Amino acid sequence: MVIPIFFLAHWYSSVLMQTFFLHRYAAHQMFTMSKGWEKFFYTLTFITQGSSFLSPRAYGIMHRLHHAHADTEHDPHSPDFSKNLFDMMWKTRTYYNDIVNNRDQIPAKFKKNVPNWAFMEWLGDRWLVRLGWVAVYTLIYVVFSPSPWWFLLLPVHFLMGPVHGAIINWYAHRYGYTNFVVNDTAKNLLPFDFLMMGESYHNNHHKWGGRVNFGGFRWHELDPAYPLIRLLNKAGVIRVRWGRDEAYM
Repeated sequence: MVIPIFFLAHWYSSVLMQTFFLHRYAAHQMFTMSKGWEKFFYTLTFITQGSSFLSPRAYGIMHRLHHAHADTEHDPHSPDFSKNLFDMMWKTRTYYNDIVNNRDQIPAKFKKNVPNWAFMEWLGDRWLVRLGWVAVYTLIYVVFSPSPWWFLLLPVHFLMGPVHGAIINWYAHRYGYTNFVVNDTAKNLLPFDFLMMGESYHNNHHKWGGRVNFGGFRWHELDPAYPLIRLLNKAGVIRVRWGRDEAYM
């Protein structure tokens, strides 16, 4: 039972930090927090994403571009301008690396107030650090895997962050249902988002880009991250900016 528990723990902790810290905070600034808590969640993102750590700064900038230019040639990850899923992921990687390495020509308005802890940005992007996480995951499987078949899950551990991104950026622009008419192909991938902590309600999010609750428009649309956000807001860890609906700023 150790391996499935470890896999699920890694999956859900990683996607939680992606939706909570990278997406709702870094990109959309749906809530504010102190610099101390920001560093805490930076560190938690580094731990949960491990070998596939995504820079909150680069993620925030790139996601703002996605909302501003969804399903156009300027979208960093549009299925409509990609040959297949892997072509889209490679284009996303190129955009991401250009931002991380300050090679981009992105207008300053997309970079406004994105979090940027230089040390953690540097540490999380070191190849030796990423390989260290790979070694840890592999060792856990070597010690606890009851069958070699379980090792097939290791690539998902290694690329957890990009896998989560690909599920939404590709499949939630291809499949699902819509609640709202929007100027792109964003869809709600799952009626009940048991997989992506609310990220699957992509059509809802593209209609109301600053709304902290991604679900809630139909009885079955439960956003698992939303109760946690309310709890953190009540505890004073964050301060939700209620009533925002703008796309990305």
